[in-house]
Amino acid sequence: MTTPYPRVRVSGPIKSRSWHPDTDVVERIEERLLVRDLVRIAFFIPHDNFDIAAGVSQALDSYLRAVTARPEALALYTCCDWEPSRLDDRGWELIRRALRPEVRRYFEDYTPDEAFYPEKEGADPYFSITGRGDSGFYFGYHARIPSRQPPRGSVSVLRVTLPTEFLEERGHAFIHELALDMASQLPFASGHAGLALSTWSSVDGQLERLRPVIFRHPGFDIRDASIHDNLGNRLDGIHWLNFLGQPVLGELGGVASLRARLHSPTTTVRELGGERAVVTLGPCPEAGDLTRGQDLPAYRELARVLERWQEPFPWGWLRREGRTNDEEELSRWWRRFLD
Repeated sequence: MTTPYPRVRVSGPIKSRSWHPDTDVVERIEERLLVRDLVRIAFFIPHDNFDIAAGVSQALDSYLRAVTARPEALALYTCCDWEPSRLDDRGWELIRRALRPEVRRYFEDYTPDEAFYPEKEGADPYFSITGRGDSGFYFGYHARIPSRQPPRGSVSVLRVTLPTEFLEERGHAFIHELALDMASQLPFASGHAGLALSTWSSVDGQLERLRPVIFRHPGFDIRDASIHDNLGNRLDGIHWLNFLGQPVLGELGGVASLRARLHSPTTTVRELGGERAVVTLGPCPEAGDLTRGQDLPAYRELARVLERWQEPFPWGWLRREGRTNDEEELSRWWRRFLD
């Protein structure tokens, strides 16, 4: 049993649209969670689906074993260009088919019509499995478009979220092993696991609701990078578990050199196969609490060691839109472990 974590549940009205053959467009407004706390696991993989589908399939199996006693975790799915639907045998067939590529085909070989909308042709397979309502369960995979010369920074992305209650019920050791099991067959450049806040819309649009939490509890991550961010070999912040692959681990001098730079008694560095490692900041994820002087020193130490490889500030466009105050505020949060 894990110590309870801060609960962050902010509800509000959400407007949605659906299409019905009789009435055409149907609009409805429902009360949903706009912000919620959860655990997020993510991996950024600089390879195409053809090369990593087997590893992603194993990661999916690991997730399914973890949530087998939670039927609310497996409610809806999307796959490639299909609309969200109830997860059924057809859904599983589409998902498993996406993870069994038979032919490697590059974007350069597409016809002009196919290249106009490559996602529709399955060039970059993606699927998601979502829990019921606002349960917090999610498994999503989005492969990059295969190319003989991949664009700089392009990566495939695997993301999982679990409700904080799941962490408290199963314990931090269970989540730790789940993340390691998922990582075992993935040739990631980087990855992480830890506490996070999920927002219904963009972070900048929810800043008013996020502000009381993120400037008090620095352990909550709000950066939810996707395939469109072209993260490449950069790191998207500091987390409870920090997975490091190549080239970052090599540029750090390897596991022994990295371990020598970290002195916090709660930090461990574990070597994984395939020139990879995971840095664990304490026995369990921490939210921290600046009002009580809990500023997460182990996180701050690792941030200083890895600063060179951190991605640039991801919301730089706010200043271009004249939202200087928002940009400065999020920049302060982005550097919370460095300043």
